[in-house]
Amino acid sequence: MGESSIGGALVPTATKSEQPPSSPESTASLPPQTAPFPPPPSPPPQEPPSLAEKEAAEADMDKDTLCPICMQIIKDAFLTACGHSFCYMCILTHLRNKSDCPCCSHFLTDNHIFPNFLLNKLLKKTSARQLARTTSPVKHLCQAVQQGCEVSVKELDGLLSLLVDNKRKMEQEEAETNMRTLLDFLNCLRKQKLEELNEIQTDLQYVKEDITAVEKRSIELYRANLQGWMDSASSQNKVDVKAQSGSQGFRSKDAYRGSDSAYDTNSGLAVARKRRVHAQFNDLQQYYLQKRRHWTKQFHKQEDKDPNATNRDGYNPGLEDFQSVLTTFTRYSRLRVIAELNHGDIFHSANIVLSIEFDCDDELFATAGVSRRIKVFEFSSAVNEPADVHCPVVEMSTRSKLTCLSWNKYTRNHIASSDYDGIVTVWDITTQQSLMEYEDHEKRAWSVDFSRTEPSMLVSGSDDCKVKVWCTKQEASVLNIDMKANICSVKYNPGSSVHVAVGSVDHHIHYYDLRNISQPLYVFGGHKKAVSYVKFLSNNELASASTDSTLRLWDVKENLP
Repeated sequence: MGESSIGGALVPTATKSEQPPSSPESTASLPPQTAPFPPPPSPPPQEPPSLAEKEAAEADMDKDTLCPICMQIIKDAFLTACGHSFCYMCILTHLRNKSDCPCCSHFLTDNHIFPNFLLNKLLKKTSARQLARTTSPVKHLCQAVQQGCEVSVKELDGLLSLLVDNKRKMEQEEAETNMRTLLDFLNCLRKQKLEELNEIQTDLQYVKEDITAVEKRSIELYRANLQGWMDSASSQNKVDVKAQSGSQGFRSKDAYRGSDSAYDTNSGLAVARKRRVHAQFNDLQQYYLQKRRHWTKQFHKQEDKDPNATNRDGYNPGLEDFQSVLTTFTRYSRLRVIAELNHGDIFHSANIVLSIEFDCDDELFATAGVSRRIKVFEFSSAVNEPADVHCPVVEMSTRSKLTCLSWNKYTRNHIASSDYDGIVTVWDITTQQSLMEYEDHEKRAWSVDFSRTEPSMLVSGSDDCKVKVWCTKQEASVLNIDMKANICSVKYNPGSSVHVAVGSVDHHIHYYDLRNISQPLYVFGGHKKAVSYVKFLSNNELASASTDSTLRLWDVKENLP
């Protein structure tokens, strides 16, 4: 036991070696010592950061190395007295105009900026890492060889053989890919041409069948006419009639099998009809094939339902439809003027007429246009009483130039108009006052039409690409159809109050069912320019006019042109 002196006082101290040994009794009397606490579990090994985490960290680091002025990687970094780093040229240009820090607005001059050597080193290393990461292994190898990396001849031979093998595999794979591509193209082309060939063969079969049917019917007609002529002339000279009938009988086959008989060649009417057919041959051919295919499908469906159903005398209904269209098409070649309506100087722009509309009894007709007036004339007077200037029986003034008129087919004194301001107006020609004005259109309204089956409903189309349905009992539109192009013409189907045809600038006619306006029922395409006008000739036939100088007729029931 030793002693230590602190401030004169003796303080006894005991060292570890001087502690007295404990006796067994004292040891026994002490409570048993508890076991020491278990060591804390070691933390789980941290997984190396994933590639995405590395890229995110590098992206954050890249953001920190951007110059606050040009927002690019700092080039030639300079540090300001306030601790911010910039590109040398960026901060120098800034300090020529202002004397403050772009980040913290601290007072700053050219004397307060210094080169940031550490940041420059870090940026160079970062650029080197990015370049190494984006450089291909081949470039790394080339750089290593150029820098004089020691490689043995054996290693070079192995590397060259490996490269040659990879090159051969790549060339083989590329050649196989090219051959597969070429083979796929040829197979697709063969399939397409086979389909076209089958279609042509089917169409050719239709033509052969129809030629046979037409020749058969032509001979029957000729024999019937000849028999009638022979019966009427038999009382005069039976022998001469028989001889003449025999000679003409032989000529009849040639006359009806070919189109170049002497009579047809010398007939001016036949020549004119041939010219008209050849001028529109492509359109007529398309119409014939469409009709023929459609009716053939219908006939096959009928055969599936009734196996005993047969085609009458081989004369297909599609051929009958085409014959009626061809006959009508070649019968008329021009329009004949029966009357002229004079109401002023025709060369003055104010007298341009944009719309003509007849009433339900075809006794009155109204005109409208640039003159801002609706003029109603009597049809019989205009036709039967020629005059230098015809005076209207009713005349109503409007605020804007008019684009279209539509007469109510049930209420004779009601007529609707659309104008350049986008206003649709319903007029009473008896009182010469407007009954309703609808101003929902945002641009010029080009067309308006009353429904024939629901006289209180009318539809309009405008340059705002909207079709609006109105009711004369309401002030706002009851239905709105948004389209992608300007609307030139709208017409109700005369047999329905829910079907509307819309002629548009997009070269198409859109046929809508108003009960489902999410998409058109049919879209008729064929015009090459804007469809300027549409009109129903019947419940199923729709005529259209276009600025491509063509008229087209459509079947809205069968969705066929």
